[in-house]
Amino acid sequence: MRFMDKTSSAIIQLLKTVRTLRSPGGCNWDREQTLQSLRPYMLEEAYEVADAVDNNDMEELKKELGDLLLHIIMASDIAEDSNEFSLKDVVELIDEKLKRRHPHVFASASDLTPKEVEKQWETIKAEEKKKDKKKFFDSIPNAMPELQKAWRIQQRAEEVGVKQSTAEASRDEIITTLKKNNLTEENLGIILFQLINVSREAGLEPEKALRTKNTDFMRRFNHLEELLSEAGCSLHEVDKKTMQEFVAIAFD
Repeated sequence: MRFMDKTSSAIIQLLKTVRTLRSPGGCNWDREQTLQSLRPYMLEEAYEVADAVDNNDMEELKKELGDLLLHIIMASDIAEDSNEFSLKDVVELIDEKLKRRHPHVFASASDLTPKEVEKQWETIKAEEKKKDKKKFFDSIPNAMPELQKAWRIQQRAEEVGVKQSTAEASRDEIITTLKKNNLTEENLGIILFQLINVSREAGLEPEKALRTKNTDFMRRFNHLEELLSEAGCSLHEVDKKTMQEFVAIAFD
């Protein structure tokens, strides 16, 4: 209880700080922010949280979660200014949702497996959508990166029995499409969608896999830049033959 009291006090203090910054006589930048202007920063903070998790960097994660929490509090405060909702409403709504979607804990105690919990969650969610007259995929954000979105679309569809092709069939379609003379945008979409199905069958998350590869490529490219600098060369001025020699070393 003492821990919760300290946590509540810390959150209240952060809310007070945000309101001070956004009040007359506070910070001009904070006062000018809108939900639209904060959107790109909020996305960036979410990605930085993901990076910290991937790197298993607890100190960085602690900092990035704080940055994300700041955006949640600030966005809620902006919404409260226009009488839309408050931070209290946000907290109460998610608390109610957690209790509603965990009846095995809060309604009638029963020991479900993680898979059973996930299925129950989706069943309750589907019933809620019927009442709200929402479509099946409405819960998937349009702003989600497309690789991650395709992975989630396939995952959700499979939860209700709409299964994609087998991994083998997906690989065959990828090969067939690649063999076509002209690679169109539509064909590329087919390849990527089927490749995501193959990755799901293997238990891999494509967005994370590509992020790891991007990081590795940038690390090697930075090494290339360092090697060129040590040799007195510039990325933009080195001749083609010398560049290929250094590329072979950096990307070995």
